[in-house]
Amino acid sequence: MNRTEREAAVRRIMEQTPPQVPVDLYADVVRRGGRMLRRRTAGRRAMWLLLFAAAVAFTVWALTVHPWAEPPSQTTPPVTDW
Repeated sequence: MNRTEREAAVRRIMEQTPPQVPVDLYADVVRRGGRMLRRRTAGRRAMWLLLFAAAVAFTVWALTVHPWAEPPSQTTPPVTDW
């Protein structure tokens, strides 16, 4: 089969009766699509909430612990009674 014969065969197949699609397929697709969008939106909101909670927790921790301050040295004993 050369290219023109293949194209003609494909055209014949495509011009025949339209493919049979179940009647309730559209309703199922819309329902599933809506469900997917709601899940994706809920997941995105949950991730933003988690990120916000982590940022607040880090800020509170940093303000209470002061990790940028150098701890006092404990290696030398105090000098007393010279």
